[in-house]
Amino acid sequence: MTVGVASGKGGTGKTTVALGLALSSHDPVLLLDCDVEEPNAALFLRPRILDSTPVEVTVPEVDAQRCDACGACSRACRFHAIGSLQAKAMVFPELCHGCGGCVLACPRGAIRESRRILGIVENGVRDRIRFAHGRLNVGEAMPVPVIRALRRRFDGDGLTLIDAPPGTSCAVVAAVRGSDVVLLVTEPTPFGLHDLTLAVQTVRALGIPLGVLLNRCDSGDESVRAFCESEGIPLLLEIPEDRRIAEAYSRGHTLFDARPELRQQFELLHARLRVLGESLAESAAPVPGGRAAR
Repeated sequence: MTVGVASGKGGTGKTTVALGLALSSHDPVLLLDCDVEEPNAALFLRPRILDSTPVEVTVPEVDAQRCDACGACSRACRFHAIGSLQAKAMVFPELCHGCGGCVLACPRGAIRESRRILGIVENGVRDRIRFAHGRLNVGEAMPVPVIRALRRRFDGDGLTLIDAPPGTSCAVVAAVRGSDVVLLVTEPTPFGLHDLTLAVQTVRALGIPLGVLLNRCDSGDESVRAFCESEGIPLLLEIPEDRRIAEAYSRGHTLFDARPELRQQFELLHARLRVLGESLAESAAPVPGGRAAR
């Protein structure tokens, strides 16, 4: 089973929840930290890193001797990663998605492809938890290739947990696509409700069953609970606001270091996620992008 742990905004406790699910599982777990712009699960899990692999993408190189600045490459590029000036074509590698369209479009064969490193993928282990994360190089604008490389390279035999980036961007879609169920972590505030609404729309567009975990449940209002009830979204777990949890987080410790009694609730959460994924997968209409939509 593959569970995506996501949130419509940062700071809701998404990584804390993903780590809680990993540490409370009785079976072998693969934990993938797909927040490649700011990966931090390793700070708490402290895995033994086994290897590191660079993530490369192809980018065009222009042969100035052959290029006549006809503009065919520029017209073929949807992302404006190559532009035609008066004398030659100019490449903007940070915008290139590596599709190779400009190479095919050039009538003079003036464009060839080279490779550029975007980031790295590292994997390690702690006890029964296999761990891997991606790290995007500073200054790079496209996290998706690193996320895709991370998802392609690692496959769990049992439970796979995906700590997705915050928000609802294409990086989040790349991280959770193909999950059996997505757990959305939110907080009971107007901002939490607004961004939860966007996250629900995103996950539903992928055809993936979803549930909600309400963090700091006693610190806000009832709007998130009312929204979940009106939308028929199961509220799978509520975690109260607790200074001990915040202090443990600030020291690089886990949820269970501060509140060991919460481990039992996370064990129940595992069962609820499994039931949710199995029951809704059977009735879901076929929608491209979600493995649970069969």
